[in-house]
Amino acid sequence: MQTLQSYVLGSWQTGTGGARTLVNPTTGEAIAEAHDSGLDFAAVVRHGREVGGAALRALTFGERGKLLKALSGALHEHREELIDIAVANGGNTRGDAKFDIDGATGTLAAYAHFAKSLPDTPFLLDGDGTQLGRTARFWGQHVRVPRRGVAVHINAFNFPAWGLFEKAACAWLAGVPVIEKPGTPTALLAYRMGQIVVDSGLVPAGAFQLVCGGVGDLLDHLGPQDVVAFTGSAATAARIRANENLVRHNVRLNLEADSINAAILAPDVEAECESYGLFLGNVATDMTQKAGQKCTAVRRILVPADRVDEVKADLVAELARFPQGDPATKGVRCGPVTDERQLADVRGGIERLLEHADVACGGPEPVGDTGCFVQPTLLVARDPRNGAFHDAEVFGPVATILPYSGKVEDAIELTNLGGGGLVCSVYSNDGAWAREFVLGCAPWHGRIWIGSDRMAEQALAPGMVLPASIHGGPGRAGGGEELGALRGLELYLQRTALQGFKGLIEAQFPAPATEEATG
Repeated sequence: MQTLQSYVLGSWQTGTGGARTLVNPTTGEAIAEAHDSGLDFAAVVRHGREVGGAALRALTFGERGKLLKALSGALHEHREELIDIAVANGGNTRGDAKFDIDGATGTLAAYAHFAKSLPDTPFLLDGDGTQLGRTARFWGQHVRVPRRGVAVHINAFNFPAWGLFEKAACAWLAGVPVIEKPGTPTALLAYRMGQIVVDSGLVPAGAFQLVCGGVGDLLDHLGPQDVVAFTGSAATAARIRANENLVRHNVRLNLEADSINAAILAPDVEAECESYGLFLGNVATDMTQKAGQKCTAVRRILVPADRVDEVKADLVAELARFPQGDPATKGVRCGPVTDERQLADVRGGIERLLEHADVACGGPEPVGDTGCFVQPTLLVARDPRNGAFHDAEVFGPVATILPYSGKVEDAIELTNLGGGGLVCSVYSNDGAWAREFVLGCAPWHGRIWIGSDRMAEQALAPGMVLPASIHGGPGRAGGGEELGALRGLELYLQRTALQGFKGLIEAQFPAPATEEATG
């Protein structure tokens, strides 16, 4: 059985203390173990700040972009090996594994592309300069510079590849070193990818450290120049937010927590519409991809009350196209959840929902004699406003149909009962209906995906997080924001207002030369 090590202080180190076992969730076989850290986290943080930070800041934005591009290629060379690890440790189908791994390498490549628009300077201008005095001699200009700390990234178990590298890509391009903590149940994939990063020699010393195991007192050594970005449960996010040291030093936080995402079928979308087929396919994909263990997965399905029976039957038929079983078997499209702990949580969540809903398909009953399998489960709410459907996320292949009147204000009210979400998807060919829905739900959502007949053939599913669009959401979703092209760098940069003689400021902090200006 493999023992996962941490890469800190320039070397691979084995943690001490108790061990947590990583399993193959299809067979229950133990395949690796990770120990409670026992690491000198004060030294780890210092190494990142002093060695990694200095090395990254010595590179231009363009050079950092080339680093990201090369790293994307180095990881992609090991794609087949990484897919096999994701199948074994994550219970992923090959398609799910590709979704995670290609998301990681694709995001690195995307940020390498974004870097091409940045100047070869140690700062970024933030907007145009402004006259502040009686004449332009007294001038103001905002700039953004890399923070002089480390970025601690605490990642979720469901996306050990994408979650790690989408955070790292933004931090590295901004010039900030990272300390990555993967979710332990699926850490084998992150560990192997970490080995590839180290062996590549592409990332400067100290700019990449990986902690496999517990984080111990890591957060207690952070200060006002450091950053923490977390993805995971709302309960853990609340503990991080309340950490005494982080509060005392006003450490910058970005939190992504629970999100009870909704898919809304507008009353104008009839069965013969292309967008209706898109709706059915997207909902079924969201329920089964990664066995429903996605922060962007649909949990609530809003359907006009007079069409519930029709939609229920069509969704059950669509879900039948996603057979469940051993994810290593060709044709299987839904694997197990991650481990026994997750299995118990999902089954318990289904049982709680069943106190207020009826089963269309699936349920909490065991599937087979081995493995952490949960049937794809579609429920129909008896009362769509019951808090059970809006207050707690069941993190598995589970979603509930919520009947609504068809009126846009009713759809807005029910959707916003989720308390803040990462993404909601609305299917409508009625522009006025969709516009009113968007304006009513936008304050509560980081992203709104609008499905219609005109885009059905080219649309990427709402559950897919794209580097060019922000990922995050208000309220219960954590209040954080990641990605969004160059917006993703803002977490790691300090915005500073410069005030002084215009000639000095413009000479020392010039605007990038344009093709027009250079002839």
